[in-house]
Amino acid sequence: MSKSAGRIWPWWAEVPLVGVVAWGTVQEAYVAAGGTLASPRVALAAALGLSVALRYRWPAFAAGCAVAGAVALGSDYPLLVVVFQLASRGRLALGAVCVAAAMAGSAVVHPQQNLWVTRSYGPLAVLLFALVLGLWAGGRRRLVASLAEQVDHLRVERELRAETARLEERTRIAAEMHDVLAHRLTVIALHTGALQRRGAALPGPVADRIGLLRTASTDALDDLRDVLGALRRHGPAGEAGPREPGLRALSTLLDEARAAGQEVDAAVEGDADAVPASHRLAIHRLVQEALTNARKHASGARVRVEVRYGPPESTVVVRNPGGERSETAATGSGYGLVGLAERVDALGGRLEFGPTGAGGWAVTAGLPQDGRRTEGAA
Repeated sequence: MSKSAGRIWPWWAEVPLVGVVAWGTVQEAYVAAGGTLASPRVALAAALGLSVALRYRWPAFAAGCAVAGAVALGSDYPLLVVVFQLASRGRLALGAVCVAAAMAGSAVVHPQQNLWVTRSYGPLAVLLFALVLGLWAGGRRRLVASLAEQVDHLRVERELRAETARLEERTRIAAEMHDVLAHRLTVIALHTGALQRRGAALPGPVADRIGLLRTASTDALDDLRDVLGALRRHGPAGEAGPREPGLRALSTLLDEARAAGQEVDAAVEGDADAVPASHRLAIHRLVQEALTNARKHASGARVRVEVRYGPPESTVVVRNPGGERSETAATGSGYGLVGLAERVDALGGRLEFGPTGAGGWAVTAGLPQDGRRTEGAA
């Protein structure tokens, strides 16, 4: 069936329908013609029965043929199909006109045997039923189309929200790394500046190298500020929001959660200083987000935090049982963990989160670490 013609039935349903209508119309004409097929009445009935196949592309023509068949032959099979089609497409006025014309024309052309007197169940019952059924089918089709459109809108909105969360996390990563790198570059610039002031006592090549290091460090600081400024101007939120100070101790975050009344059991293993700064920042953000979500969606539940600093891999596991939903659960975008997945993926790690049964929730992350990256962050 051609979509351009607006058809909604598949061919395997359309063909039997047209066949049944044509067969019923021909049968009535055959009986009226005295049991002979070699009759113009039978040929006309066949043509009118097959004309219902044109009701999608040329509805007015099909309606005219159906009315003509009802008036000339007294057969309402094509008229029933066409009236149903018109009503389902919202063309109720045209369908009603077809019914009225068929009934009036049949009473004039065949006063002794017309559509008014040949049906024991009432002259208009079947035709009105076709109108009502068509209206119901059209309303249901429009409802399904509207629901499908809403689902598409919700899907697009969900994807946009997830993308916004990822972009915000990228901006936060850049801002946090700016804090960390700016401190280290400032230390390099400070020491090279002190050495420059004693350049007269140093060999020429060494003094030149020190000057190059100081210039490179100050230029790198300027570049970092420019990048962060661009992110603030063009970020998804219009500006970079408040962020946590770089490289905060994880114990400080846990103490703040306990001070806020949250019950937290923590097990932290390994040396945090032995992993890259980017890993420490990611672990801090993961624990922070998991604790925040637990306070919102499982208020009063005891949270279990397990952190192990690598090598070879740093892992984070935060679990909480079910609890009462707090009043603040409705605030926020709900895509914090989606954004964190961007950070973990950038570090080559994995992040999994989801329900654990009985209303519980778990967040699990792994951040692989190799020797080269560890040494570079030391």
